[in-house]
Amino acid sequence: MTTATMNLPALSVASIENYISAVNRVPMLTPEREHELGVALKGSGDLAAASEMVMSHLRLVVAIARKYTGYGLPHADLIQEGNIGLMKAVKRFDPDRGVRLVSFAVHWIKAEIHEYILKNWRIVKVATTKAQRKLFFNLRSMKPNFGTLSPTEVKEVARQLNVKETDVSEMEKRLTGQEISLEPGSDEEDSTWVSPIAYLQDATMEPAERLASIQKEQAASNGLANALASLDDRSREIIKSRWLVQEGEGREKTLHELAGEFGVSAERIRQIEAKAMQKMKASLSEYDSLR
Repeated sequence: MTTATMNLPALSVASIENYISAVNRVPMLTPEREHELGVALKGSGDLAAASEMVMSHLRLVVAIARKYTGYGLPHADLIQEGNIGLMKAVKRFDPDRGVRLVSFAVHWIKAEIHEYILKNWRIVKVATTKAQRKLFFNLRSMKPNFGTLSPTEVKEVARQLNVKETDVSEMEKRLTGQEISLEPGSDEEDSTWVSPIAYLQDATMEPAERLASIQKEQAASNGLANALASLDDRSREIIKSRWLVQEGEGREKTLHELAGEFGVSAERIRQIEAKAMQKMKASLSEYDSLR
């Protein structure tokens, strides 16, 4: 069931008044006719019946949407979203429940308009939980003036909405916070002003640079492993103990400590170390030339 199927009047900002005038001329349904149409839609999916039900309630959408114009969004857009809610209500309407469509549709119309406002009123969502949504749509109407709420007023709003005082204060800050441009405009005159893009940008590597860095580290690790593998067991252990001690494994060992372990002089350990380092350097050079 789409807008096109319903043959809704064309709606644009330029023709908003004509649209409102047109939908207000569509007669409301009698209870008997509404039940007849509801049965036809539910029983056989009669789209003509659905269309008549929607058309007769478009004035309801206009009336509800008008209450949300204070959020700075186009009235025409609010009406369009409300129309979507109306169509959802008609699709789910059960004529046998004894409830008029107008009562059932109000919930769906408001739900669509609420969702639209929350998605578009700010770039960053200001209300994500049920309690925050309740605050968002009630705080403005409950404020006695356009100024900041006093502690007493915050307490009274919290009491009436059954929420925490801190939640009221936080939502008021979100609603009254000024939006700023992420990047400076071309006509920015204040050269001392720093745009958020300057301090919000990610200082880490670009994906390509990060991948190259990972590959380089992997290559170095592979080269080191090959170089160590070219040593005899004693030389490998000396190099690891002197230069490749991992975090959490303790500290590097001294020449004298290793001399005691292998039963040779410290000078001999130094000679073995120097020879092993020279062999590893040659192995790493050869590895680099092959990559």
